[in-house]
Amino acid sequence: MRDTGTEGQARPAIRLSGISKSFGPVKANHDIHLTVRKGSIHGIVGENGAGKSTLMSILYGFYQADSGTIEVDGETVSIPHSQAAIDLGIGMVHQHFMLVHNFTVLENIMLGAEGAALLTGGIAKARAELKRLEKDYALEVDPDAVIEDLPVGLQQRVEILKALYRGADILILDEPTGVLTPSEADHLFQILQRLRDEGKTVILITHKLREIMAVTDMVSVMRQGQIVDTQLTAQTSVEAIAEKMVGRRVLLRVDKKPARPGPVKLAIRDLTVVDSRKVPMVKNVSLEVRAGEIVGIAGVAGNGQSHLIETVAGIRRPKSGAIELNGKTLDYDKLDPASLRMDGLGHVPEDRHHMGLVLPFEENENAILGYHTNPAFGKGPFLSIDAIRAHAKERIEQYDIRPPDCRLKTANFSGGNQQKIVLAREMERDPDVLLIGQPTRGVDVGAIEFIHRRIVEMRDAGKAILLVSVELDEIRALSDRILVMFDGKVVGERDANTTEAELGLLMAGVTDGGSHHQEPDPAMVDIAPGQPPAETQIPGERP
Repeated sequence: MRDTGTEGQARPAIRLSGISKSFGPVKANHDIHLTVRKGSIHGIVGENGAGKSTLMSILYGFYQADSGTIEVDGETVSIPHSQAAIDLGIGMVHQHFMLVHNFTVLENIMLGAEGAALLTGGIAKARAELKRLEKDYALEVDPDAVIEDLPVGLQQRVEILKALYRGADILILDEPTGVLTPSEADHLFQILQRLRDEGKTVILITHKLREIMAVTDMVSVMRQGQIVDTQLTAQTSVEAIAEKMVGRRVLLRVDKKPARPGPVKLAIRDLTVVDSRKVPMVKNVSLEVRAGEIVGIAGVAGNGQSHLIETVAGIRRPKSGAIELNGKTLDYDKLDPASLRMDGLGHVPEDRHHMGLVLPFEENENAILGYHTNPAFGKGPFLSIDAIRAHAKERIEQYDIRPPDCRLKTANFSGGNQQKIVLAREMERDPDVLLIGQPTRGVDVGAIEFIHRRIVEMRDAGKAILLVSVELDEIRALSDRILVMFDGKVVGERDANTTEAELGLLMAGVTDGGSHHQEPDPAMVDIAPGQPPAETQIPGERP
């Protein structure tokens, strides 16, 4: 950890004084005072709904504070919109990608910074600058690829490149590793440290305590819209940060007994799935999930896990192979997700915005999405609004969804609370088989503890759970068996006691014999993820 000195030794890059912001009756930020040193990496942590993203959105010009002042490089400034922030040298990488899906990588990066009325010169300049950035930071991505054809891990690279292209001196990253594997996250940390060493200032919003301990110089903890503590990272601990975030002691491991597997509930036989370009994404995969067990699938994003889960859920059609649910072979030419739900299949999609929620809907409407034909919510075509809202209020209390307002538009909840809305809807339907994609993406330490405990409870109740996560500590903590996918194939099976290093090699395509299925992307697998030191153990990790 680099010593950045005391606060008075250098003019701060950012100083926020008395910042407050309310959305109706909800106080998102309340009298916040924050100083960020120039040339440092400053972490901001807190539970979902603590106000982290709102605060940074004020700094980036998305929102206007109700009161308070902002200083940038010692000067009091007004930031009425994002262009003003960019002009002040502030860039932001958002938690949910701000990319135009049918544009290419190059078009997205130069969007808003074309550089000329006639685009030819601007395109040539942007292509050359992009090539330099890719080389300097090992963020290789095809500049002519269309965003919608890229896996989420590569889309994240584009977001980072877009901010770097604009030459920001102050870079805000909002949950930047939510779609990255540990090795990719380590690679990102190297980039952030290089930026810091060049004199740039980085503000890292995250709920992952591993990231805080690994890369930040200072850490501020937010709770209920206020900053409750700011310390040098080297002078605090994971346990202390977690307790200040939640206001109570947090169990930083998954407590579960050995599984007692029962009959096979989900069987996949020789499944092959192709994407819209007819490129095989799942190649002849077979697996089984039994009642009372959790089978985890590990792998770098884009190696077929998403296509596999979406096919089992009825969202995609397989090219070949068979899927059995509760001993019955499914005909995917006739079934859809609604029919599968009725047959006992639950699905928590990894992309909650595009597949799990309708963001303009109220929370209570999303709480029954896909289950609205249930007689408990009305008769025939007529829904009982009172019953729906009463149901939503129960789930809000059970899952600690914040703010506790079932009439609030779902778009106005934080990412982690949106995730809890989806989890509550699917888990409380008591499915025989539950598919879960990225269960704790964007979720805070307290909610992670709750979600992990609920998943284990479902396993112990005899449910069959197929889990996909890019978080290796989560895979290892929850899974009874671990399958690793690479290049669309299952390349290995391990138990939960296997090391992150061994899983990392399999994720890179290194099989038991030491050979590669295919040359891996060096920027994705250049670091074999190792076990973090005991003092930086993260939620869900085995001690």
